[in-house]
Amino acid sequence: MGISGFEPAFLVGVDTVRRVHGARLTALVGRRLTGFAVVRFAEDRDWFANCPVVLDFDGVQVELCHWRFDELSIGWGTIDTSAAIAGWEESEFTPEWSRSDERLEPFVGQALREVTLLQWRPSKRDLAPGSVTVEFAFADGFLRIANGMDENRIELGPADPEYVRHAAGR
Repeated sequence: MGISGFEPAFLVGVDTVRRVHGARLTALVGRRLTGFAVVRFAEDRDWFANCPVVLDFDGVQVELCHWRFDELSIGWGTIDTSAAIAGWEESEFTPEWSRSDERLEPFVGQALREVTLLQWRPSKRDLAPGSVTVEFAFADGFLRIANGMDENRIELGPADPEYVRHAAGR
């Protein structure tokens, strides 16, 4: 993707994500969301949901990226959002880091109350059962970085009841 420092390590399943990242995710509780970065196209400002969503909690940077129907990569302080995205050949548009997003902005400055891993368990046939979503709970609401069928999706408000909740840490 040409993103400086981005070397995804995709994991499958809530138990694997919790084992590898649970302790670090729960250590974010109490920290304030001080910033974020998403990739947008310079020409039309559209969000490019295939790229990682980067959240900064008082200097601890967490980088979330979904791929395929059930894979999630979580990185820690590896992406340089001040560096230009180089070597882009996937479209005629120019990707660039943005610190503007109306969905994320309301959470900036708020302390994180809880991190939960949500497992998608739909009652009907679905392409992505078992995919893992990371939910961040703040005083003024919920922010989830979910699998949007081979890309990221940002969800707000109460979670869909077809998610099964799992503690991020043990």
